[in-house]
Amino acid sequence: QVQLVESGGGLVQPGDSLRLSCAASGTIFGIDAMAWHRQAPGKERELVAMIGSGGGTNYADSVKGRFTISRDNALNTVYLQMNNLKPEDAAVYYCHAWIRGRFGALIPYWGQGTQVTVSS
Repeated sequence: QVQLVESGGGLVQPGDSLRLSCAASGTIFGIDAMAWHRQAPGKERELVAMIGSGGGTNYADSVKGRFTISRDNALNTVYLQMNNLKPEDAAVYYCHAWIRGRFGALIPYWGQGTQVTVSS
């Protein structure tokens, strides 16, 4: 069984920074893409940033230049450094990863979510 456990959310003021972490654990034979999504109240879940197994990254236009996604393959962990946070960044942030199982198939997993609140 595989688990994704997020940490690092919290309450910050506009302009502050936060770093989210997501660690994968369990029976893992490899991890392909890893990503962060977010969902604000009344809105659909949206992709924030993605990082491939080779380190290539993609970002939502709304976070380009402020957020940085990175990964530590030795720790099976993905990070999201969020700088210059804005009230519109407030949401529950979810970690997502495509993890290779025993027989080679890539299986999508989601974390439980971590709340980010941006308010003065």
